[in-house]
Amino acid sequence: MWHHYEPLHAVTYFHPRARAAYEAVGLRGYWRGYFAGRAAPLGATDAAPVVAAFFTFPPHTVGRALPAVWRLAAPEEALRARLTGAVQALAELTYELPERHLVETADLLEAAADAVEPAGRVLGAANAALPRAEYPLARIWQAATTLREHRGDGHVAALVAAGLDPVETLAYRVADGLTPIALTGRGWSEEQWHAARERLVGRGWLTPAGAPTEVGGAAFRAIEAATDSAAAGPWRALTPQRADRLRELLDPLARRCHAAIPPDNPIGLPALPEDSAPS
Repeated sequence: MWHHYEPLHAVTYFHPRARAAYEAVGLRGYWRGYFAGRAAPLGATDAAPVVAAFFTFPPHTVGRALPAVWRLAAPEEALRARLTGAVQALAELTYELPERHLVETADLLEAAADAVEPAGRVLGAANAALPRAEYPLARIWQAATTLREHRGDGHVAALVAAGLDPVETLAYRVADGLTPIALTGRGWSEEQWHAARERLVGRGWLTPAGAPTEVGGAAFRAIEAATDSAAAGPWRALTPQRADRLRELLDPLARRCHAAIPPDNPIGLPALPEDSAPS
């Protein structure tokens, strides 16, 4: 399911219409829009809670954006901009789909999002608490975002429980095939990257040459399994038949959105398999 709703959320980071909506309220530059848009459900927060919740950014990177962005656009303005831009992007990408398709998708996706467990999930809870949108594409994007952040909160918990720090997590992902250029803008120094790789070698997760070991692969698969388990609640709230129907409805939206996301993206989103939709 993550493969099917993550591309819908991700248009807010990559689509030109989404970027333009942030710029229209004064959030010029990619990182201003990113940090303001994603952190806005938390209110006019300082950097520290965002360092904790976003996990993979060093404090100085977050500190360059927060709290300064709130002088450019209040959280309420950032929220309107991110939803406006996302809806405009989705409208451009899904204009061929009939209204009934979008309404049914919104209904089922909201049913899943309504079942997220807020305890221990800061970003998931903050997004779930936002007023429900009115129109189908806005409902779809907001529900997808709630589910995405709920899953992300559980992923961070799994990484912390496994004893990984942010730069170790990124270093392992790069060693495992994620394109390095996608992560260079986060602000970790080369010394920090090198030290993280050395720690992973010491743990037996990487070989001295920097390749993942069987130990590392098994450990990271366990983290992914823990992430999936923590994210399963909303899908248990749907019957298997409704979940399959939602996946079928999401498939054409996800494919259109995925095509608009750069291949070297920092999300590490894989391509949807050709047989991903139920027959």
